[in-house]
Amino acid sequence: MGCHAGASGDRRMARREALMPGIVCIAALLLAIPAPVRAQENSDCLMCHGDRSLTADRGGRTVSLFVEEKPFKGSIHGSLECVACHADLQGKDLPHESPLATVDCGSCHATEQQQHAISLHGKALARKDPLAPRCKDCHGTHEILPARDVRSQVAPLRIPYVCGKCHREGAPVARQRTIHQSNILENYSESMHGDGLLRKGLIVAATCASCHTAHMILPHTDARSSISRRNIAATCTKCHAEIEAVHRKVIKGEMWEKQAHVLPACVDCHQPHKARRVFYDQGMADADCMRCHGESSIRSTLDGRSLTVNLNEVKGSRHAKVACSQCHSQVNASRTRSCETITQKVDCAACHAEAGQLYQKSTHGILLARNDPNAPTCKECHGQHGVLGRPDPKSPIFPTNIPSLCGRCHREGQKAAVRYTGVEHEIIEHYSESIHGKGLLKSGLTVTATCTDCHTAHHVLPIQDSTSSVNPANVPNTCGRCHHGIEDQFMNSVHAKPPEGSDKKLPVCNDCHSAHTIRRADTDGFKLEIMTQCGRCHEQIARTYFDTYHGKVSQLGYTKTAKCYDCHGAHDILPVADPRSRLSHDNVVQTCQKCHPGVNRRFAGYLTHATHHDPQKYPYLFYTFWGMTGLLVVTFVVSGLHTILWLPRAMKMRRQRQAAMRSAGRTEINETDNGTR
Repeated sequence: MGCHAGASGDRRMARREALMPGIVCIAALLLAIPAPVRAQENSDCLMCHGDRSLTADRGGRTVSLFVEEKPFKGSIHGSLECVACHADLQGKDLPHESPLATVDCGSCHATEQQQHAISLHGKALARKDPLAPRCKDCHGTHEILPARDVRSQVAPLRIPYVCGKCHREGAPVARQRTIHQSNILENYSESMHGDGLLRKGLIVAATCASCHTAHMILPHTDARSSISRRNIAATCTKCHAEIEAVHRKVIKGEMWEKQAHVLPACVDCHQPHKARRVFYDQGMADADCMRCHGESSIRSTLDGRSLTVNLNEVKGSRHAKVACSQCHSQVNASRTRSCETITQKVDCAACHAEAGQLYQKSTHGILLARNDPNAPTCKECHGQHGVLGRPDPKSPIFPTNIPSLCGRCHREGQKAAVRYTGVEHEIIEHYSESIHGKGLLKSGLTVTATCTDCHTAHHVLPIQDSTSSVNPANVPNTCGRCHHGIEDQFMNSVHAKPPEGSDKKLPVCNDCHSAHTIRRADTDGFKLEIMTQCGRCHEQIARTYFDTYHGKVSQLGYTKTAKCYDCHGAHDILPVADPRSRLSHDNVVQTCQKCHPGVNRRFAGYLTHATHHDPQKYPYLFYTFWGMTGLLVVTFVVSGLHTILWLPRAMKMRRQRQAAMRSAGRTEINETDNGTR
């Protein structure tokens, strides 16, 4: 039994092995038969649509079916599968039938689809108007980008061109418009909005979509339209916030609100596509004001001052196009005398906000806030009704007039000068004699520095204030507005950055050049004084300089010998270790050659500030000097002592010699007498 079963198993195994080659062949044939491919991934679609030569016939015209993969992946739909939009291919096999159903953008963009359906575009599409735009006509097909992307077809800068495809004069759609709707795109291009967008690149300027909306475009007669009379104000105030508060209540002598709480629509004054600045007179009519203020006899009932306004003076001023009520904004046109409602002075900051903010923080503004009678107001510097611009030579703020203007208060003895507690006196007088003052007042050089160039026009602050333009920390930047190249040199020098851990005060421009008595740097007086100024900080080095030949000759008034700046530089002073320094190893020979042509490196090795008083820096000179000095002292002391000690002996020897001479003289006389006898 067991043997029989074993024999049967062997026979079955032998049959399987015999059939195996046939089974393998059948399987291979089945695999070779092509099976339908289901479209589920983009790569499946791009196998065909990635071919540039793929086209189709659409009503007698050849249409490309090529889809470029890279722009599609970079689009706003790049993360979607093809079948997400081409929903009729969902679960279908490839290759698919052609043509496909139209893509329904509303499946994702339902709100936009609903708006488009009730719009002029949607209604035209519903009646199968061949000119009706579809989503792809504005947004594109496979390369759709968000509106904030400058490359997008619906980016603000491109909107006029997208709409202009149909609405440009001469286009098929444009020919269907009435005469009142003609030249829309051309008028827009010349308007304030078009000028800002197309010529200046101001992408916040209103475009077609800003006013008409992007998808719910309706005629102005439709109450739901963004440009209907009832909605136009809300549309405009998306950009022009609180514009109703800006407008005056009277225009051309007529009430702005002809009926209570009923305002005119924006388009009553501003034509829809030709929006300019304004083409009407703003504010209360000037003629109403001039009925009283044009008389020479009108005076204030409070202080008796004249209230006469010279209309010609106003027309020649910078405010010629500004109505009286724009400055005197408290006037009430409902009164017989509109100006009787004015309780405050004119606020120039209403238009000149930046200047007003700076003035409030300045010394002048702070004094005005304290009701200080010495505080200057806008009209004291700029004038009242005859305000002229800075370029006008007759303006009080014209450069050549600035010293006289500031001198009204700051000239010695005037109301501002009497408060000075420091050493700064006769400021205007000193400025007039300075290099800046002479250039301005004597040479008429209007680009030279005036009071307002250094102290600013509206943000005048004391030197102690860290935000002041004349604070030591800000002086280089202030001077650098004119002396730009010098500022660059100075900011890279050792004087601009203190050494680490040092709190030593570093010099700035006015420490060497002064503030108001600035002289030419090539005058003898400046050249001789600069060494003393350097010595204020470098006292020890200055002392050693005056011990040298250069220093001694300079003290005699000779200006052609080397001064501090000749060797170290004036504004570009750098450490000797810096390769850019004039005294670096590579540059020192050229520096010496400026005065000593033909010198060599050995000459340049001369120790210019060497002194025998500094044992740390010059130990050899120090010890040599004191060694020689000691030797001389010892020599003279020993010689002196020897002389002192020898003096008594010398005196004794002299007395002995004199006594011997006297004794010898008497002996000779006696011998002579004896011989005579």
